[in-house]
Amino acid sequence: MLQFATVQVRPREDALDRRGTRRERPVPRRRSTDISHTSHVERPLKIVLVSAYDYAFRGGANEHIRNLAAQFEGWGHSVKVIAPCSKPDGITEPNFIPMGKPVPVPAAGSIARVSLSVWLRPRIKKLLRDETFDIVHLHEPFSGFVPLYMAGHSQSVNIATFHSYRGTRLYGIGGNKIAMPYFRRLHGLIAVSKPAHDFISSHFPGDYKIIPNGIDVDSFAEDVEPFASLQDGMINLLFVGRLEKRKGLKYMLGAYSRLKWDWPNLRLVVVGPGKPDQDSHSIMSERNLQDVMFVGGVSEEDKARYYRSADIYCSPATGRESFGIVLLEAMAAGKPIVATSIEGYSTVVTEGQEGLLVPPKDDEALADAISKLLKNPELREKMAANGRKTVDEYRWERVAGRVMDFYRLHLDAAATRSQVESSVER
Repeated sequence: MLQFATVQVRPREDALDRRGTRRERPVPRRRSTDISHTSHVERPLKIVLVSAYDYAFRGGANEHIRNLAAQFEGWGHSVKVIAPCSKPDGITEPNFIPMGKPVPVPAAGSIARVSLSVWLRPRIKKLLRDETFDIVHLHEPFSGFVPLYMAGHSQSVNIATFHSYRGTRLYGIGGNKIAMPYFRRLHGLIAVSKPAHDFISSHFPGDYKIIPNGIDVDSFAEDVEPFASLQDGMINLLFVGRLEKRKGLKYMLGAYSRLKWDWPNLRLVVVGPGKPDQDSHSIMSERNLQDVMFVGGVSEEDKARYYRSADIYCSPATGRESFGIVLLEAMAAGKPIVATSIEGYSTVVTEGQEGLLVPPKDDEALADAISKLLKNPELREKMAANGRKTVDEYRWERVAGRVMDFYRLHLDAAATRSQVESSVER
């Protein structure tokens, strides 16, 4: 019998996010005010944040929306969240309005759960008419019909945030022409990273502002307790992510197999839902890998504990990542990083500062970089310290402050346009 993995079985009643964490995390707490921004002291705004994706799943865009909503509410604004939802009874946020049932659609090497219901249009028109929002903020406005209809019928200032990198092939076969009338109704354009900007602007040219994703830095802080079972003298390499091919697990296993002979006290901890693909199974069985630990999906609290239990964080993703949230989580936990030099990661990690970057799909280079950190504890400490400084810029209060400033800019521009139009009519 093969003994390459230890599997921990966990409850399955909670929905999973795209990085493998369960929906046990409470609603993000209301953030403290960031005094570097003056936006929060002006008149309260009425804001609706619209997600294209199934709100029962904690993906990157949904987590982004939850944290923006918490911060804005903490500043005294009125916030609603609208999204399709497969399990509306499981959502505890009082400001959430479910809108349609999602269906799975292949996208960017993963599955996007969006609503394609044409029957939502009358309900959306009524909601917009009744609520009279100041800001309609659409996240991935062309993914599914919920944000598309919101854009089409909104008379408010419309802001859009684009999260994806090479998210769909439809734009290349005429989808951008179909979406262009809706794009023209957007007043402010945000991309979460340069790769996301480069992708969307190639199909929809415009004046985009790059405002990154944020992170709850304090939830990964030093007072988070590591798992005692993992503090047994072994060196822990950590991988966090859904077990999809683009996350590069087989390259992580290949690198680990190269290192294990020289570092017998090495352990690989894999956090995230799904099953290893056939290539990964082959590597584990053919090389009889020991001390590989698959823990499945975990709560947000336990995820932070796994980061705190790690010695080195590794992310061998092969591409199609617009932003490296997992890299920020590792920085917040004070861990050095070895990651691939894909575009979405290179904008977060500076080579030699917070970690080491290697070419994608190269387990030998990945092993060499990990070996360099294993041999040099001082370098690990230096990179960890650099990471703690870097991640501070991604605190949600800072990110939300930049978004609020962007709202104010476009509200002012709309007011100016209205004044000009009124004077012309007179």
